[in-house]
Amino acid sequence: METTRQAKIARLIQKELSEIFRLETAKTHGTLVSVSAVRVSPDLSIARAYLSIFPPERSQEILEGINASAKTVRYELAQRVRFQLRKCPELSFYIDDSLDYIENIDRLLEK
Repeated sequence: METTRQAKIARLIQKELSEIFRLETAKTHGTLVSVSAVRVSPDLSIARAYLSIFPPERSQEILEGINASAKTVRYELAQRVRFQLRKCPELSFYIDDSLDYIENIDRLLEK
């Protein structure tokens, strides 16, 4: 069960990561990365960010690039939240496939 503090920190990290990715993807036209959810561990040391990537064909390639630059993203995040958090959590990124799952269910129901 997620505590109120975990939820607040998750929302803060989600907002700041979304802004970081928005600024980075503005340089590459045709690519869109949005942070759909963030889950923070109970001790606030690990944050799992679920990313929705468009176009979906390049999602694995983009995710590998993001994971390769995870330390840089964590540093930028730490600079943005330095007045709210004492320590910035370790970041791990995953592809959010919930939209694909919903589309699959809709297709199955139509049959």
